[in-house]
Amino acid sequence: MSRELDLLEKLEKDLSLKELQIKSLLTITQAINDNVPADGLFNMYRSFLSWELGITKMGLFIPSEEKSEDSWDCATHINILTDEVSTQTLIDELRLYKRLHTVKESDPEILQSYDIVIPVFHKEKPIAYSLIGGIKSKDDLYNKIQFITTITNIIAVAIENKRLFKRQIVQERLKKEIELASNVQKMLIPDELPVTEHYELSSIYKPHFNIGGDYLDFIDFDRGRFIFCIADISGKGVAAALLMANFQAMIQSLVYQYRDLETFIFALNQTVHRVTKSDKFITFFVGEVDLTQRTLKYVNAGHYPPVLYQSGKIRRLSSGCTVIGAFEKLPEIQEEIVPLEEGALIMSFTDGLADLRDEEGNLFEDKGIEDFAMTHGSKSAKDFNDQLLLAIDRYRGEEEYPDDIAVITCKIRKFL
Repeated sequence: MSRELDLLEKLEKDLSLKELQIKSLLTITQAINDNVPADGLFNMYRSFLSWELGITKMGLFIPSEEKSEDSWDCATHINILTDEVSTQTLIDELRLYKRLHTVKESDPEILQSYDIVIPVFHKEKPIAYSLIGGIKSKDDLYNKIQFITTITNIIAVAIENKRLFKRQIVQERLKKEIELASNVQKMLIPDELPVTEHYELSSIYKPHFNIGGDYLDFIDFDRGRFIFCIADISGKGVAAALLMANFQAMIQSLVYQYRDLETFIFALNQTVHRVTKSDKFITFFVGEVDLTQRTLKYVNAGHYPPVLYQSGKIRRLSSGCTVIGAFEKLPEIQEEIVPLEEGALIMSFTDGLADLRDEEGNLFEDKGIEDFAMTHGSKSAKDFNDQLLLAIDRYRGEEEYPDDIAVITCKIRKFL
């Protein structure tokens, strides 16, 4: 009779534990379906282990979202001290375990106060480790451990899914931002540049990863006088694209108001500074060609000096001022006037061209640019740029573009 009572009591305990486990699993599953935040799931995990199963020591560790990729955080715990150093030390030991492990005397000292290690993996990647200690009741220990393992896996997978979903949202947002910025750029960069009997313009535009901060443009005033310009806007993405759009509007508005380049640059800097509050700056080169006067007027605002090729010689166009938008007032602006000859070629570019590297890490730099201009400067603007593209691809080999590359080339054919 006594044996039957003991057996009945054991069955009642087993039934009670199973009911508890089913109830707990249903509660957790419902919470996950209801999209309860991560903190809520961690609190539920802690509560189940502490109050329902009598666990007196526990630590649940997950990969950190805010720190480096290899860092881990203690998401929730019972009666353990957590700090960054001890957490990292624990993780270094836990990485050795790929499946449920019962702590033995031969294991590292740092694990001796725990009973079991529960690792959770997604494919080959660890997504959680749970350390369990102080299991009060040893009755039906196997089933308790199995249940703890089950809810640990459920919680860890749910948190990982939240992490992946959040990352997907961020990636989708970034993708849309890149698409928006790319569309803005396509609208701002001229598809075609003029080719006349007197002059020819041609451009190259190679944005880094399909989105960049380079800008080039052309403005025709009247017969025989036109402006071409190139700029490099600090930053990338939507912010740079929107600033580029504003910058183009500023240029189109101000260039018709001021007949000399110095005043134009002065007003442009004030307008950009008012918009950006010095948070961003722009390197800028603007050249005005007068086919009647046979001159090039230019101002270089902190931009990579363009190359002027004529009569078999190279000249760099570096006179001007500091970058646009960094200071409320530019301290000094130097406009230079350069006599032009028929057949002259002006090549303006952004620093992505100079920063181009070959497979051994050597930079293209000024020498590569000037050597190319000396060899091909007598060609038309289009042929010059076509050859430059071939030279760029040969030089970089399998290397990626390190930055945006923009080029605008002006060829003087015949004066008026």
